[in-house]
This record gives sequence, C-alpha cells and structure tokens, in this order.
Amino acid sequence: MNKKNLLKKFMIFLGLGIILSFIISTIYINFTKLPNSIDNRLRDYFFTLRGEIPHEGNIVIINIDEASLKEVGQWPWSRPKVSQLLENLTNMDIGLIAFDMVFAEPDKSSPHKVFKKYGISRENTPNYDLILGNTVANTPTILGYVFEFTENKYIDKKAPQIPAIFIEKNKKLGDDFLLKAKGAILNVPEIQNKAYTSGFFNNIPDESGVIRSVPLIISYEDMIYPSLSLEVIRLISKTKKVIVNYDENGIINIKLNNLTIPTDRYGRLLINFRGKSKSFKYYSAKDILNGSIQKKELEGKIALIGTTAVGLLDLRATPFESVYPGVEVHANAIDNILVGDFLAKESWVDGANIWIIFLLTILTVLLITYLPFWLNPIITLFLLGGTVFVLYNLLFTYGLVLNIFFPLFSIVIAAIVVTLFDYFYEIKKEEAIKKKFASKVSKSVMENLLKDIDNNEFQAEEKEVTVFFSDIRNFTNISEQMDNANELITYLNEYMEPMSNIITEYEGTIDKYIGDSIMAYWNAPAEVSNHADKAVTASLKQIKQLIPLNRKLKRENKPPIDMGIGINTGKAIVGEMGSKGRSDYTVIGDAINLGARLESLCIFYDSKLNISNFTKEQLKNDYTFRFLDLVKVKGKKKPVEIWQVIDLGEPEEELKKELELYHEAINLYRNSNIKEALEIFENLENYDKKTNKKIYQIYINRCKEFILSPPTNFNGIYEHHSKI
Repeated sequence: MNKKNLLKKFMIFLGLGIILSFIISTIYINFTKLPNSIDNRLRDYFFTLRGEIPHEGNIVIINIDEASLKEVGQWPWSRPKVSQLLENLTNMDIGLIAFDMVFAEPDKSSPHKVFKKYGISRENTPNYDLILGNTVANTPTILGYVFEFTENKYIDKKAPQIPAIFIEKNKKLGDDFLLKAKGAILNVPEIQNKAYTSGFFNNIPDESGVIRSVPLIISYEDMIYPSLSLEVIRLISKTKKVIVNYDENGIINIKLNNLTIPTDRYGRLLINFRGKSKSFKYYSAKDILNGSIQKKELEGKIALIGTTAVGLLDLRATPFESVYPGVEVHANAIDNILVGDFLAKESWVDGANIWIIFLLTILTVLLITYLPFWLNPIITLFLLGGTVFVLYNLLFTYGLVLNIFFPLFSIVIAAIVVTLFDYFYEIKKEEAIKKKFASKVSKSVMENLLKDIDNNEFQAEEKEVTVFFSDIRNFTNISEQMDNANELITYLNEYMEPMSNIITEYEGTIDKYIGDSIMAYWNAPAEVSNHADKAVTASLKQIKQLIPLNRKLKRENKPPIDMGIGINTGKAIVGEMGSKGRSDYTVIGDAINLGARLESLCIFYDSKLNISNFTKEQLKNDYTFRFLDLVKVKGKKKPVEIWQVIDLGEPEEELKKELELYHEAINLYRNSNIKEALEIFENLENYDKKTNKKIYQIYINRCKEFILSPPTNFNGIYEHHSKI
C-alpha cells in the first residue's frame, strides 16, 4: 500500500477510534450507576486476588461478643461495668481507647434514676452515667457518636466539642464537597461533657451496600468534625491544627502536622482492607473484665471497643466478606494511615480515566486494523490482560484507584466494532478487485492488490528480491519420447505440482511457467524475512523431492527427471507490467537476468543448484558449499562468484575432506600457484567417489592452458565466451 492510501486508511480508523472514545467517555460521565457498581465489584475481585496482607499490630479490638453477653448480661451493660472495662484497660497501660458505640440514653439501672422514679430523696445517690463520665475523663478514651443525614424533629442539634482547629485551604466560594449532617446522636451529657474528645463512627456504604470507604470529616452547622479514626490519628500525632486541602476538583488530602492523608474529592478514605474479618487481634470484653489477659499483650496498643454480636447490629458488607464487623472497618482505616499504604482516588482521576479510555480505544482500533485478522482475539486478550495487570499494580503498589470497568469495556467494544468495520471494509475491497481484474492472478499478487485497491495501477518499485529459475534437463529428448501432448502435459504436471507447492510453502511467489521452466521470486510482493535462506532451502527440498518422484516415474515406465536451479539476490524492478487490456505482475532487471544465467550454467559445472555470492552473503543457515567460479558479467565491472549448494548443514567426513582439498586447490589457483593447484585437481579427478564429474576437469584444462601460456596480471577471473 502506498503512502497516500496508508495515510487514508490510518485516518479512517483513527477517526473511528476517536468517535468510539467520545461515545464511551460520554457513557462514563453521564451514566455511572451500573458501570460504577461493576467497577467496584471488579476492584473487590482484585482484593480477593491479592489476599490478606499484614498490619502494624498496634491495633486491637475489645469485642462485646456473644461470650461476653452471656457472662455479663445483655447489652447495654450498666455504666459501672463499662467503667471497669476502661479502668482495666488503663491499668494494662493501654495507649488509647476508642468507642465504636454511643451511650445515647441514660442508664436506667442507675440508683439515682431509680430513686427519682419512685420519689425517694437521698444524698450522694450513685449516678452511673456520671461514674462512666469520670472514668472517661481519667482514662485515654475517645468517645464515639453518630451523625444523622435526614431531617427529623427529634434529632439533637447539639454538637460535640473537638479540641482542634480545622482549616480549609484553596476552597472556592460555593464549593460544597463534604457530607453535610442534619443532626447528631451524642452520648448523654454526663459522659459526653467529660470526654477530652470524640469522633463520629458513621460507616456509609455505597449504592451496592458495601463499605469501601469511610468519611474522615463531615460538615455540621458549618463546622468540620473528624471521624473516630481520624481523631485517633490526630491524638497520636499531637495535631492541633488540621488542614483540609482543596483543588478545583474537590478535596485532595487532609494534613495533620507532617502526615498527609489522601482522600477522594469528598474527604473519604478508600480503605485498603487487610483481609477478612478477624485480621486484627480480638480480645473478648469478658476476659478484660476478668483480668485474664496479660498486660504485655495490650501495653501501648490502640484499643477499639466494638461488637461482633449479631444481635447488636454492627455487621457490614466489605470487599472481602458480606458479614464484617463495623469496628474492624475503623481498625483498617487507622492502620492504613499508620502504615501509609493508602488507596487514593485523586481528584484528577476522572480526567485520567477519560484519557485512558481514549488511549486504549484508539490503540485497540489501530492494532486490530494493522495486524492479521487471526491475531484479533490474541491482541484483545493481551490488551485486557495487560490493562488488568497495570491497574492491579497501580492499585496495590502505588495506591492509585483508577476505573477498571471502562478501560476493559473500551477494549472489548473497540475490538468488536473495528473487527466488524474492517470486515466490511475488506469485503468492499475484494468486490472492487473482482471488478478491476477479470484475469486470474496468484494468491500473493491478489493479497497485494487488496492492499492497493485504491490505486489505478500497480505502482512499480525497486526492491531487493531473491529470484529463482529451474529447468528440466534434456526436456526436448524427454518430450520426443511421449506419445501425445496430453501424456506430456500429465508428465510435466507431475513434476510442476510438488515443485510449485514447495516454493509456496517457503513463501515464494511463482512468476510464470515457461515450458518446463519455473520462474519464482521471494520478498515480493510481500515482505519475506530471510528470503535468501528460504529460496535456497526450498530449492534443496525440490532436489530431494526428485527422488520419490523418479521412483514413481520409473514404476510408470516414464523417463526420470533431472533439474538445474539458479538463484540470485539483488535489486529489481517489481510491479505490474503490460497493457491496459492484459498485464502481469513481475520482476525485471540485471539481478533477474543473472539468476537465469546461473541456472543455465548448472550443466556446465555439473551442479544442480547454483547461487551467486550476492545470495550467499545473505544466508544465515548452515549449508555445504562448493566454490565453482569467479566470472565476469557482461556490462558489470565487478566479477560474480558462482557457488554450488550441495546440501543443508555440515558435510559428512568424506565429502568434507574432498571439499577442503578442492578449496585448497582453488586458493592456489587464484594466487597463481598453477602447478600446485593442477596436482590437486588431478588427484581429485582420479578420485573414485568424486561428487562432481566436471569441475575438476574444468580447472585441469585451465591450469594446463595457463602453464603453456601464462596470463599477465592473473586475478582468478574467468570469462565465458558465451553470454553471461
């Protein structure tokens, strides 16, 4: 295909790729519900594929489990029992305690509450809520609470006190990315007011009901409040001023002193789950109350108090499991921040996803367009697999959360559409070919036509080719032995068919049949790698094919066939030649003429396969060679070496010795040591098992001639009197 048509096809399919990219990007931007659900599930599969990973080991969970409920009693426990739990943890030198629960109602079992109910007045009546409040005040405890997001007249409008300042940087006026709460469910005042700080523990599932991220901050009454996880980290890092950084797309990160926590644009942390439930160390609350846990197990740890009891309704769905303790979600969030292996859905990700859609769609279109049709499914699978591999590594190696569904969707849709488009495009070209040419052409020529359907003619071009000529020896005598023309054609076809099949098997193009001769070439019209080797290998196979063919002919009482082959490699003019009414695709030039002459010299040198030094220089495989001659070609200044190719690979020992001796004589001959060369040539001529019946005598005659009439300035070049 010439540059003009190549550019035309490129522009057509590039345009198709761009159109598909726009369509898929529009779906990505405007129709998100179902694709996002599929995308999330694909990412969940990545977690399953990755498996469990270790955590820091600094976080433990104090579990209000079924065993604790059975031993201590149903929940809620009396406040003194909870106070005892906190005191026992503190006595074990716990580092920090955080409640994944809220004490929203007064303790009904409190004595002061009971006395008041029955109108009994007594001083110093124990107030269980106050007892717990005082314990909270004297232990490293962070309380939990819950924000409400629906309007309800019963919602408490009070807000917790947080001993920190939240500053929003680069936030544009009118931008509103944070979740906005309508109210809060706080602990009873006797407990809430005693706490140094608290944090909300809202776990908000996505549309599919799965917890994949947690909000680190929520806006309430134009103030920012931290989650329980963030407040734990804030206390550990001793941060007084929390910076919330924005860009034009939303929140980009939250900064606590030197710690930067990347978030999505809404201030949510995507959780890099460590594994299934119980990935963190759990301790039953009853064991803490009973004092059966050793101090060293909890010393300096962060303890989250929560529950796995089914009846307390704190079970969630996560990428790993459909039933997962809510308290462990916070443990994962805290550990993510401590370790720093964040999963960040950066604010610029949507733009990046659209670029990826364009890149993969256009790449898929162009690859499928320009590669063979049978490679389409392989290329599609390779792109899908490569994309999954890259996205998986970006997720877990670099923590970058990109869309998974749309890149894969882009590849599949592009592959399907371009395959169908290319199919109909090819049908159109084939129909045009049939209308353009009524004459029969070879398969390779037809394939080239299909690439150049828009041309009014085949453009001639100069190209390196390896040309092949073969001829049946003594065909005139053979034809005279045939009774009629039909018998001769049948005989000839028995030879032509296997020889032609071998040529095409090795990617050669048959140019024409000239009586008993075959002309073929390699590397045109299609590119053929190692074309010189393929031509020589095909020729050797043809010579060997004569053995079973001659056995068959002998059984049929038909004359045996012998052949000669000439091969040359060089520049030639390749293209369509002829008239408007009748034309042919062929090759012409000096290189072609030399190939034909090499074939005609097979009889002279008693060789079945002659090649030029131009072909020999390009051969990469191992062959057994015999140098034949160095001759002057008419019209050329440089001489041409003629070589006989005997077989593939290294010769057997006996033949090897004969060739070594012969080539030694050739070197003596070319260096004007004529008498020494003559002696070796004569020894070889008298050798009973010599493998060439003429070549030694040729050089014997030349040596004797040069001895009688020594040439001046002898250079080893022989000039045939007949045209070459």
